[in-house]
Amino acid sequence: MSDLRNQARQAGVRSETLATAFATIKERPDVVRTDRGGQSEFVSTFWNYLERSISPTRLQNGQALLEQHRPLLMRLHAEYGVPPEYLVALWGLETNFGNYFGDIPTLDALATLACDARRSRMFSRQFVDAVAMVDEGRLNLADLRGSWAGAMGHAQFMPTTMRHYAVDYDRDGRIDLWRSLPDALGSAANYLSRMGWRPGDRWGEEVMVRDPAVLAYGGYRQRKPVEQWNQLGVRRLDGSRLPERADSVSLLAPAGKRGPIFITYPNFRVIMRWNASTSYVLAVGLLADRLAGGEPLHAKAPRVTRYRRADGREIQRHLQLLGYNITSIDGVVGGETRAAIHAFLRDAQLPLDGEPDDELLGALRSASKRAGFSVPLDETDMTASP
Repeated sequence: MSDLRNQARQAGVRSETLATAFATIKERPDVVRTDRGGQSEFVSTFWNYLERSISPTRLQNGQALLEQHRPLLMRLHAEYGVPPEYLVALWGLETNFGNYFGDIPTLDALATLACDARRSRMFSRQFVDAVAMVDEGRLNLADLRGSWAGAMGHAQFMPTTMRHYAVDYDRDGRIDLWRSLPDALGSAANYLSRMGWRPGDRWGEEVMVRDPAVLAYGGYRQRKPVEQWNQLGVRRLDGSRLPERADSVSLLAPAGKRGPIFITYPNFRVIMRWNASTSYVLAVGLLADRLAGGEPLHAKAPRVTRYRRADGREIQRHLQLLGYNITSIDGVVGGETRAAIHAFLRDAQLPLDGEPDDELLGALRSASKRAGFSVPLDETDMTASP
C-alpha cells in the first residue's frame, strides 16, 4: 500500500486526502478471486451469455425506458450522434438500468487489484485517478461504491474514464454518475463520440457464409475489405451482397460454425473501447437492434449453452501438450484458447469451429494418444497467469 500512496502523492494528491482515504481501505481477497475467474463448475458459452444479456425481461424494461427517457436520449443523439437504443443497451448491460451499481467500496477494490501482480499497473492508475478526483472535490468518498473492479454509477465508468470523459449534462455544477441519469447517459454518449463513433452507421449485422471454411479467415483482429468478403461468399441474411463501403471489416463466429456469424463495422471497435470483450459488444449491438424493433437472431441456440470447467481444462491441457500456445490451464475457453483450437483444427484439417464440445474433445484425445501423451479426465492443474 505504501507504493500506492507514493504514486498518488507524486501525482499531486494532498497528504490530508490520502490520510483520510487510506484510513478506511481494506484488502479484499474476494475481489482477487473474482478477477481470476472464480471456481464455478460450469462456464458460459456465447449463447449462454447472450441469453442472460438479452432476456425477455431486459428487453421489455429497455423498451419502456427508451420511451420514458426519449426526450433526453434524442438530445444526446443530436449532440453526440449516438442513437438512443445503444445508450439504453449499454445502461441495461452495465447495471440493469440502474438497479444494481455494486456495493463494494471502490478504493478497496482498486487498491486490492493494484497490489495484485496480475494487473497492478492498470489498477494503480485507476486508484490514483479516483483519489485525485476526491482531492479535486469532484467525488465524495461516501459515494465511492461500485463493482468489484472499481466501476461506478449507472454506466459503470472506471475512474480514469470518468476523469477524462464524464460530463455535467444536467448543468447543476457537478458530475454525478449515480443519481443523475442525464450525467450518466451524457457521459456515455460523450465517451463513445470521443472514441470515434460514426453517426448513422451500424455496429455490424448477422450474415451467412456459403462455405464454413471461410471462418478460417475470421476473428476480431482479421480485417478485409468488404469486396473480399463478398468474393468469399459472405452474404446478408436476405442473400444479397454486403453493401459497398471503404472500411476493412471483420467476420466473427463466436459460437463456431453452428452459431451466428457477424460482419462488424467500425462502431463495433468503438464499443470495444468500452469493454474489450467481443461477446459483450455483440450483446450491446444485438440488444440495441432489438430495442430499435429488429428481429431476433436468425441462428438458433443449441439446447446446451454451458460447458464444464473440467472439460475446458482438459482441452487446454491437450493443446498445451500438443505444442499450442496455452499459458493458463483454468478451464475458461477465452481468446488464447480459441486461437489454439483454431490452429489445431487447421493443422488436423478438421472443420473450423472452436466450441468446447464432445466432438472437439474427441479429436484432441485422439491426437494426444497418437502423440503418446496421456491426460487424466479429472485434470485440474492450474498454471500461473502471465
